[in-house]
Amino acid sequence: MRTDTMAFSTSPDSGSAIRPYRPDDGPWVRELIDADRLPGQPHCTAQKLAAAQHGALSSAGWVIPVWPQISVLADAEDRPCGIIGYLSWTDVDTGLICWVHAREDGPALGALLGQALAALAHCPRIDAFAGASPGLLGPGGLPRTHRGATHDTLVQYGFTGLRSGRYLHRGLPAEAPPAKLVADVFPCDVPPGHRLIIREAAEPIAEAVVSAEADRTATVHWIETLPTHRRRGLGRKLLAQALALLAEQGATEVALVLDDAQQPASESQAATRLFHSFGFTHVDQLWTYQHRRPRAPRPGT
Repeated sequence: MRTDTMAFSTSPDSGSAIRPYRPDDGPWVRELIDADRLPGQPHCTAQKLAAAQHGALSSAGWVIPVWPQISVLADAEDRPCGIIGYLSWTDVDTGLICWVHAREDGPALGALLGQALAALAHCPRIDAFAGASPGLLGPGGLPRTHRGATHDTLVQYGFTGLRSGRYLHRGLPAEAPPAKLVADVFPCDVPPGHRLIIREAAEPIAEAVVSAEADRTATVHWIETLPTHRRRGLGRKLLAQALALLAEQGATEVALVLDDAQQPASESQAATRLFHSFGFTHVDQLWTYQHRRPRAPRPGT
């Protein structure tokens, strides 16, 4: 994270300014992030905020180290009223707006996005809210309904939106019904939690990754059955064991992202039926965004 090269810039509100993030901004920033929290989404803690400053981005099956540049919009008393994190990869001329929070205040969002676009002016392509499963500071995409002002501001600044998945949620009973143990369970580091694997002839044929938080929220990051072993009820058995495990760990609610935007309709419908049969309900549609600029002509062309 770079915080030493950014100059102050004025914002739409008199007396406020965009400046680098400072460690003492933490409590204010965590409130801003939690103001956009969806049901079942973990609360932002000091540890999560610190990890987001020099953590990892999950994308297309890869875990990529990232060090975002973080700016805050501070009011006349120098208290953060908005925050944005963004970065760029110089080798591919691509930028990424990781997250932005400003209590859905349009002018504040515009000031922050303007700052990020200016800092990423060298990037012909800029993605926003791109990622896979729920991450440290968000659900893995922009919740279109819950964050309508952010969507509108992105569009006003030239971004094109694309549906990326659906955010689902359900409560967990204090005492979950016992589930048949069909999967081996192992701890995992990324994301911190547990991996459940069903094997046949010693080969993995179905897998889930779940995590439970101290605030009693939980996430199903991943659940998948090999295509050659589907329609045997393995996904149902695996999900039942995963939810029972999360309840045993004290979770009272669980969320997941159904990444069905690129799936065939038959697979999406089957996954929807499975999750609905377990009591998951639709909370919001997640979107990702992209902004493209014409490449500057090379000298002499």
